Amino acid sequence: MHTKRVIPCLDIKDGRVVKGIKFLNLRDAGNAADVAAAYSEAGADEVVFLDITASSDNRATQLEWVRQVADRLFIPFTVGGGIRTVEDFKVILREGADKVSVNSAAIMNPRLVADAADKFGSQCVVVAIDAKSRKGGGWNVFKNGGRVDVGLDAVEWAREAERLGAGEILLTSMDGDGTKDGYDLELTKAVSDAVDIPVIASGGAGRLEDFYEALALAGADAVLAASLFHYKELEIWQVKEFLRERGISVRLE
Repeated sequence: MHTKRVIPCLDIKDGRVVKGIKFLNLRDAGNAADVAAAYSEAGADEVVFLDITASSDNRATQLEWVRQVADRLFIPFTVGGGIRTVEDFKVILREGADKVSVNSAAIMNPRLVADAADKFGSQCVVVAIDAKSRKGGGWNVFKNGGRVDVGLDAVEWAREAERLGAGEILLTSMDGDGTKDGYDLELTKAVSDAVDIPVIASGGAGRLEDFYEALALAGADAVLAASLFHYKELEIWQVKEFLRERGISVRLE
């Protein structure tokens, strides 16, 4: 049985881990390197690091932050935020990342996904999709940290990302982000059914049951959460034990 992953997300602003609700009202959750190291020791399968203001500030990811986190980790590490070129991929991977996540740049220049996959392999290329429900059904894609609606359909964009060579989709429900009301199962299932590459469900985890539902009912390959783990409302081992008891294959120490 394919092993499912539990992934904490570090949203980084000014070198600190932050978390908000629906991408707004950010709260501080600690030093990035310290938080990442704690998750590595706590049994996380991977860590995702997102420099959440890089694109909106029109700058590159802060490499010093990446380096500090990579030095403390012994598990796969994905970095996103401000990546615009294949050279940016090269730099981030050289600093210790295992994968690179692109969102806004992939929307504006889809060829970047194909070029990066050709050079580094699809396994290194994650396309992040921030999706928000629209009137009449379906979901639109947003860029620049959820600030700009680009008018793309989220499911169609996921299909195109796979066609271009993405190895994974990081799918965030903007409606659910930070609310703890549960993952958007309809969105997650729609995208998971549309592509053959792994989908990471993100946005809305609040209960142990939410993790199970995203994996078992919506078809996600991994579940990502932030505030629940940052503020110790749930521990990663609790989530994994709960999943294992319900027949989900997970990696346990």
